[in-house]
Amino acid sequence: MTAPGAEVTSAAMTAEEALAAAADVLGEETDKATTLGPNVSLYRSRGIDGVLRPRTAEQVRRIVKIFGSSARAGSLHAFSTGGNWGLGSKEPARDGAVVLDLHGLDRVRDLDLAGGWALVEPGVTQARLAKLLAGTGRMLNCTVSSAHTSVLGNALDRGVGLRHQRVEDLLGLEVALPNGELVHVGWWPEAGRTTPVYPHGLGPSLVQFFTQSDFGVVTAAAVRLLPRPEALRVVRLNFAAEQLTPAIDELRRWVAQGLTSGVVKVYNPPAARGYGSAEGEYLVHVCVDGTEASVAALTGVVTAAAEASGLFTQVSATDASDPAQPNHQVAKLVEAAYAGDPDAQDVLFETKMGRPAAELDEKGGFLFFLLLVPFTGRDLARADALLEQVFQETGVRCGATLNALNADLIDCVVTMKYERTEEQAALGHRALDRLYELAAEAGWMPYRLDIDHADWTDRFGDPAARALVRRLKDTVDPNRAVAQGRYA
Repeated sequence: MTAPGAEVTSAAMTAEEALAAAADVLGEETDKATTLGPNVSLYRSRGIDGVLRPRTAEQVRRIVKIFGSSARAGSLHAFSTGGNWGLGSKEPARDGAVVLDLHGLDRVRDLDLAGGWALVEPGVTQARLAKLLAGTGRMLNCTVSSAHTSVLGNALDRGVGLRHQRVEDLLGLEVALPNGELVHVGWWPEAGRTTPVYPHGLGPSLVQFFTQSDFGVVTAAAVRLLPRPEALRVVRLNFAAEQLTPAIDELRRWVAQGLTSGVVKVYNPPAARGYGSAEGEYLVHVCVDGTEASVAALTGVVTAAAEASGLFTQVSATDASDPAQPNHQVAKLVEAAYAGDPDAQDVLFETKMGRPAAELDEKGGFLFFLLLVPFTGRDLARADALLEQVFQETGVRCGATLNALNADLIDCVVTMKYERTEEQAALGHRALDRLYELAAEAGWMPYRLDIDHADWTDRFGDPAARALVRRLKDTVDPNRAVAQGRYA
């Protein structure tokens, strides 16, 4: 083996030689696995050429440089903790990649509560960072996924938190480039120098260059920490299916007028059952926060508006505080998540998914379709009709969570659950294909893609812009060290 620290690169390096050089970097033999095992969506397992498990950013830099030195070396597919369930889990989009498993990069390198930021590596989970913030004046923008998923991996794929899209929390990135550089883009703390926390910098903003991209491997991020509210309450509402259009328009009015905090969430009847709602009813979670006085006032305004509208079958602002309420335990978990405290036991997540996160890929069965829809009652009624059409065609009843990202935009998270059989999986994938087709016909686009629909990137936006992305790839990564994937 080559002496530790030595750089081994060659323009003629073969894939076998690149793997051997990478093993030298790690000081251990390469895992010769040819697949990554089962995934919860029953996507076809892609063939891989091995697995590398670095533990430091420097090891990642050296490995990326090795693969970037030769067009014959092959490509690297990186993942953080592998919890990209419903979209492919750990799987690359294409066969033949070498997998770069980054879960061993799990340090919280720095934490600044006054400045409102943390430096985290890909293996840092929601639960880990939230625990460090417990009892402080800062909190994490949590998602409703497992507490043991990666903060950084989800943000890079533009996942949605309970406060906003997580990509908005990225202040700066540390990236290993194919030419062997380890660069910091956006805002990054500088030793001995205090700089304002501002992600855009001067000139072109490069943070977004590395989201949903294959230009480099991100080894750390500066992540925004949000001020923790002094008080918080989640108002729970239910409405009947026939009130969908006016209820959505009423909720939009509240968001537009600043009555809500964070993301208003609306669950269709199949999704609402996981939170204890009655059969056939929609469920709404409306968060309000601030000082004790402002929360009390806004809660009164929201509940009064809900009752005056006549649209809602149930209106409650005490589910989390009143043990007598039937949904008390669930409501406590929901409020805690809005307050930046994910449930480390994954109680609600397991209730919704039917099994622990660690068992999903081996025993579960579900797919995600992630869609952007205008925030109007008319458009959400069209989206509901689209799901009904898919049910009539395939027999797959889709759950849907509508996340209000602002007063004009809904992130529609569609879930297809099924028993883990080839027949049921085939129906689920047929439903997924139809969702892509019908949404495109409606003029709506997904904001995240699964591994079987990577080619849909070229169906949206200006073709000249897509050509520009490819030219940038040619410039930054001419030898394809980083595997092209879902957004290539």
